[in-house]
Amino acid sequence: MARKFTLEDIGKLLEKYGVLELEDVKIEGDIELEVEGGVGVSSELLATLQAALQSSQMISQFAVQAAHGLFGILAIAKLAGYPVESVLQSLGVPAAPAAAPAEMAPPAPVAPAIPEELVAAKFEVGKQEWVGQIEEVIIGATAADGGTRENVVKIGGDKTLPFYGFEYQNPNPPRIAIDCFDMPIPLAKAVREHYADVMEDPGEWAKKNVKKFGADMVTIHLISTDPLIKDTPPKEAAKVVEEVLQAVKVPIIIGGSGNPDKDPAVLEAAAEVAEGERCLLASANLNMDYERIAKAAIDHGHVVLSWTQLDINDQKTLNRHLFKLGVKREDLVMDPTTAALGYGLDYAFTNIERMKIAALKGDEELAFPISCGVTNAWGAREAWMKESPIKEDSDWGPREYRGPIYEIVTGLTLALAGGNLFMMMHPGAAAVVKEVTQTLGGFKEVEKEIEFENWLTWTEK
Repeated sequence: MARKFTLEDIGKLLEKYGVLELEDVKIEGDIELEVEGGVGVSSELLATLQAALQSSQMISQFAVQAAHGLFGILAIAKLAGYPVESVLQSLGVPAAPAAAPAEMAPPAPVAPAIPEELVAAKFEVGKQEWVGQIEEVIIGATAADGGTRENVVKIGGDKTLPFYGFEYQNPNPPRIAIDCFDMPIPLAKAVREHYADVMEDPGEWAKKNVKKFGADMVTIHLISTDPLIKDTPPKEAAKVVEEVLQAVKVPIIIGGSGNPDKDPAVLEAAAEVAEGERCLLASANLNMDYERIAKAAIDHGHVVLSWTQLDINDQKTLNRHLFKLGVKREDLVMDPTTAALGYGLDYAFTNIERMKIAALKGDEELAFPISCGVTNAWGAREAWMKESPIKEDSDWGPREYRGPIYEIVTGLTLALAGGNLFMMMHPGAAAVVKEVTQTLGGFKEVEKEIEFENWLTWTEK
């Protein structure tokens, strides 16, 4: 409960207990003056001010605070029309408050000391003990395993984040698959110029990807099966898969047209003709009859690509469904959708990184290799258009560079997020992503200084 004291009361209390001086004491409170009558100075006001000044003179530090407070009150009284000057004269005090004693002035600023030498910096990499591990998935089968591939491709097996070799080096580098199609399709000029001579022959197209452009794998897209394109029957499309298997001896990925109604039948037929080759069937999705695709993979010894659209919960749900159907953990690869540079790369990066970290923390429903459709980078208009359709826009620069740059940036960004397999299109972009990821991952020894600008003048070898 607040109590009111006059300055005279405080002075009497200090005298009673023998206090002659206070140091470093600040008394806070409100000072009230009650003045009655007209413009004349009442005897009560004079008595109050006189007592206040007498009390303030008894305590040195308090006196300064009290005096300043009283003069502030007198200034207010003057504004109200009271003859303050005559009051001050009768009290024998100056018309302005005395300056504060020298000892109360703030100390002069001290210049900071300049060290003679800097403290040596230490760089230490934090180590994370992960409890989870990404499944290692093998794509392709050699003769020893009942297939005809000359080699297999291993992806996954990660025990730490990508390129984090300070504590552990992941066992397998990111792998590159280059696209080919079962019919000529519209392609950006920067891509088409590399395949103009083979676009009528899927086998030769696949062979060029491997022999000339160094693809680890080949993706054959059975695009002609789309009912809105050629509506090629599944059995006829499966013959193209046989052709590609004979043309190259690397593992292959078999993709449909993207039509959810037609793809299950197409992938069933393709899985049958490729039995024993351990291909990657692309893909099973919640919006299609994924049970047929899962059964085809199980019956004919293939790997399933579990494809969702930028949704971790959907990815976990689809994976659970596939496991219930009998798909083994070592036979599943995830594709959480690649939103490429120019239209959502940050979403794809965040989604993939969250999946990878969750898996390494122990989430077994997400502990699988991740495939990235880097080819989607060509969906951005800046990747292939000659110039901006907006007249006020700045010059976009040569599109023969822009397209590969969009694909490269998309691939390298998602490699940092945790991608394990990259489906690509431009051979130069594929070469750069492969070179950089294998170097960063410690799978390629750097014998000389790398001239990073060389890829800008990439030419076919």
